[in-house]
Amino acid sequence: MRRPALASLLAATAALTLAFAMPSRAAENAVVIPAPAMDAAPASGIQTAVVAGGCFWGVQGVFQHTAGVINAVSGYAGGTKATADYQTVSSGRTGHAESVEIKYDPKKISYGKLLQIYFSVVHDPTQLNRQGPDVGPQYRSAIFTTSDEQKKVAEAYIAQLNSAKVFSKPIVTKVGALEAFYPAEAYHQDYLTLHPNQPYIAYNDLPKVENLKKLFADNYIEKPTLVSASKATN
Repeated sequence: MRRPALASLLAATAALTLAFAMPSRAAENAVVIPAPAMDAAPASGIQTAVVAGGCFWGVQGVFQHTAGVINAVSGYAGGTKATADYQTVSSGRTGHAESVEIKYDPKKISYGKLLQIYFSVVHDPTQLNRQGPDVGPQYRSAIFTTSDEQKKVAEAYIAQLNSAKVFSKPIVTKVGALEAFYPAEAYHQDYLTLHPNQPYIAYNDLPKVENLKKLFADNYIEKPTLVSASKATN
C-alpha cells in the first residue's frame, strides 16, 4: 500500500478514504512514556541519528520542529545504493526502510530524548511492517545506530519500555548498525511543511507535530529547520 501519487488527484482521494477507513495512531493522542534511564554520554560536535517509523514525511516533519536538530533528511536505509530510489523501494523488496537522518547538537538535545520523541510522538513502535494506512517492510520501525553507545542506549530503552508495559503490545522496533543512508529525491524533502493541506499529511502527520508541541513543549520549535534552508546557506 502506497501513499497517494503526487500528481494524481484520484489517488489522493483514494488515500484519504483509506486513511479514514483504517485507524491511524497519528491522528490519536501520542503515548506518554518515561525518559530513558540510560542516555548517551555528553559529546562535542554535531552527532547523527537515523530512525525509521513509517512514511518519512511525518518522521522528518516532527524532527524538523525539534529544538537542537540541525538538519533532518528523508531517505532510505537498510538496502543498497543501486535500489535506493522511491519507485523501487516502494515495492517492499529492496530491504530499505523509509528513514530520516537526524543531525543534532548534543548540547541542546540528547540521543535519548530523540528516542523518547520517536517512540512517543513519531510512530507506533508496536506495529510490524506498517504504520497506519501504509503497509510493507519499507515502513517498518527501525533504529539504525551509528555507534556501539547508540545501540546500547536504544536496546536498553526498548527493554525499559517493554518492562514497564507502556504500550499494550511489545515493541517490534529493530535495532541495527547503519551501513549507509541514501537521501530521498528532492520532492520528498520538507514535504510536511510544503504540503500541509495534502490529505495524507493533514490527517496522518500534522497531528504528530501537534503532539510534539503538547508533550515536549521544551523541545518544540515553531519554525521548522528545513532541508531547503540548509542547502541555501551552504
